[in-house]
Amino acid sequence: MRKNMREDQHEYLEIYYFTPSEFEKAGNVWPIRIGHNIAKSNYHIGPRTTPYYYLIFVLEGQGTFYQNNLTFSLGKGDMFCLFPQVTHEYVTVASHPLHKIFVAFDGKQSLHLLERIGLSPHSPHLSGAATEQALSLMWDFISAVSEGERQATDLSRLNHLYRVFDSLSGMHKPAANHENRAVTWLQMGLSYMQIHYAEGITVQRVSDHVGVERTHFTKQFGKTYGVPPMEYLQSLKMNEAKLLLEQTAYTLSEIANSVGYPDLFSFSKAFKKHIGMPPTLYRQQNKSN
Repeated sequence: MRKNMREDQHEYLEIYYFTPSEFEKAGNVWPIRIGHNIAKSNYHIGPRTTPYYYLIFVLEGQGTFYQNNLTFSLGKGDMFCLFPQVTHEYVTVASHPLHKIFVAFDGKQSLHLLERIGLSPHSPHLSGAATEQALSLMWDFISAVSEGERQATDLSRLNHLYRVFDSLSGMHKPAANHENRAVTWLQMGLSYMQIHYAEGITVQRVSDHVGVERTHFTKQFGKTYGVPPMEYLQSLKMNEAKLLLEQTAYTLSEIANSVGYPDLFSFSKAFKKHIGMPPTLYRQQNKSN
């Protein structure tokens, strides 16, 4: 047992917490915590939810995992994910306690990253998917941070996290079925909007990019992500506009152009409708020192 492990009521645990830097939070994914545990015979987590994504590997033992009204048996070499705001529960087999290693992370591309290794909210478990290389990289990550925060910079943390996913991505071969194709073009549309929202793109342009009729794209996007694509585009623009108003000295016209509006009038009108106040007033109330 490692020297940094602590004992509590239902497990032995070694865990490290991160405070993401502004650089990390400006990116697509950032780690929040990493650790491993050895369960006691009474180990039972949940039902509960998490605000983050948790990628978990089973090193030893047996158990059962419940999420999204699905049930999965856990065994050595399995990989599973806890998705944010989704009720989950997992329990060990008392005679074969679970030993797990895990990393929690967040960011706008977290779901896409998980899909690249074969995990999704509707398929949160993969049997025997924890490769020796991925586990070795996870232990390297823990070793890097166990020596103290100064030994693992934000770039180092990101490097370790991406190396784990990179080692797993080559193992996943997407199934060629209709549901996975739908997920693929929806994710393509989402990513396209996240990258190009400031270029004045329209929903028609996005649907053309993914090769799907506009009405069908709008319907399926809203059904999957809970918001119409036009509204999602608007929120991306407004979130960026708020950051520019808070953190820069750009003029309103420069901000309007930066988030994809052709002129100051259309930007100001949209901002007031979406935020509830003119951009000038928002800046006055929220300007960073």
